[in-house]
Amino acid sequence: MLDWTDRHCRYFLRLLSRNTLLYTEMVTTGAIIHGKGDYLAYSEEEHPVALQLGGSDPAALAQCAKLAEARGYDEINLNVGCPSDRVQNGMFGACLMGNAQLVADCVKAMRDVVSIPVTVKTRIGIDDQDSYEFLCDFINTVSGKGVPGF
Repeated sequence: MLDWTDRHCRYFLRLLSRNTLLYTEMVTTGAIIHGKGDYLAYSEEEHPVALQLGGSDPAALAQCAKLAEARGYDEINLNVGCPSDRVQNGMFGACLMGNAQLVADCVKAMRDVVSIPVTVKTRIGIDDQDSYEFLCDFINTVSGKGVPGF
């Protein structure tokens, strides 16, 4: 959750549970590739920790996943669940649920360059597409690219 699961929150959560998988705030591919800050920084005590990525360009996501694996992250998590207007205007987050094939392509691009798990954060549906059938179709399309968990 943006502005919540920062390093301080993850430190506190790690005090409560030593083995729970923790997630970073969503970090966009643009911030990692072009940003001046170290958006991949975390404390070794946070392990296991997953980097939650926001983006829709398979090549950029693959580049960021590779960087994250090199930095020691335990998992990559693609965020297709954030409903924020700001996020959706950037073509990532929940709006990606409307294009399961693009999400599958993004997952495949990341899976092709890393050996750590690539998972997907999703919602039940978007807008008027929130039926059980819609969710099953989305999951089936994306899971075919090797996603171990949603």
